[in-house]
Amino acid sequence: MSTYQTMPFHLETERLILRPWAESDAADLCALLSERGNGTPPVVRIRTSIAELLAATETTGIALLPIQRRDEGDFIGYCGLIIGRTTVEEPEIAYELFQHAHGRGYATEAAGAVLEAAVATGRKRLWSTVGAWNAPSLRVLEKLGFERDHVTTEDNGEVVWLTRSLP
Repeated sequence: MSTYQTMPFHLETERLILRPWAESDAADLCALLSERGNGTPPVVRIRTSIAELLAATETTGIALLPIQRRDEGDFIGYCGLIIGRTTVEEPEIAYELFQHAHGRGYATEAAGAVLEAAVATGRKRLWSTVGAWNAPSLRVLEKLGFERDHVTTEDNGEVVWLTRSLP
């Protein structure tokens, strides 16, 4: 049994809504993942991934949430807390947005809301891991008060590990 509160699964900011996954998000998530340049994953596999995300949320009390623009109502990416390369006690903040949504402050806005949600769980520290090449993502984390901790090397290059203490 976790000693942490469950993270809120519905977050709203001035321009964004973060909410739980639905099976209807599969096509949008496929399109987002295809922007990575590794082809488009099969929708059936993404539906399975969404089910796995929802199941993980049930057991961990943390969530990766789809991001919708409030006015337009469109899916632009995801943001949330994951175990990833870390632990449930000190989870990782993760986000990814469609390229057309880059440069508008959406990642900072969404991650700021997730950061507040993490504080509400009672956790004391978050991590983030970012490819060393990803300067825009590193800027987002810097704006949110994350500091570089160390760098590791993986098959796809250097990974910067950043951390942020929570109040």
